[in-house]
Amino acid sequence: MAVAPISKLVSEERRALFEDLNYLNTAEIQSFCKRHAIPYTIVVETPDGRRKKTADNDRKGVMLERVRHYLETGTILPETCFPAAAVCFDPLPGKLTPDDRLFYGQYDKANPAMIALLKQLTDGRFENGAIARILARKFWTNGEAPTFRQFASAWLGEREEHTAPNAEWAFLSDRARGDTTPDWKKRRAAKAAAVLKLLDEIVR
Repeated sequence: MAVAPISKLVSEERRALFEDLNYLNTAEIQSFCKRHAIPYTIVVETPDGRRKKTADNDRKGVMLERVRHYLETGTILPETCFPAAAVCFDPLPGKLTPDDRLFYGQYDKANPAMIALLKQLTDGRFENGAIARILARKFWTNGEAPTFRQFASAWLGEREEHTAPNAEWAFLSDRARGDTTPDWKKRRAAKAAAVLKLLDEIVR
């Protein structure tokens, strides 16, 4: 039976550790994941059922979810795999319609036709930011390549509900809570160093 590393801490220490994990940067999280065989590279399913690594990694929030699961259970969650039905590496058509589908491999933030269509479908409100990319990956993880119409509608809903920064966006989260620490980078580095030291102590 797997041993949960977090069991070595009392409840208040656990709460503080799980909160302060948000101060780790991507390189620090990936380093921990590598040492403990926690996957963070996205793979895709090929038409013949094989799995193929991509050049993309999970977003910070997904990596931290895996780290927290490992600390809580001692077990490792599987890698992110986009099913073949949601994957296409062909170039986007020159002329896009609302009923064309948005596949993994075709989301191109520099594609003017794609951005123009999404702005048209959202009355000019679409922004090619983190909300859009997180939403796209949710669709693809579920094996769905949404139509641009569906994606635009879902993006509007996500934007409406997104009233505060995600917890893993540590700088923005601190600012949203009214924390205006002048040397935030120094604070982040100190928090991260303490987190990494504690992780080294409880995870062998």
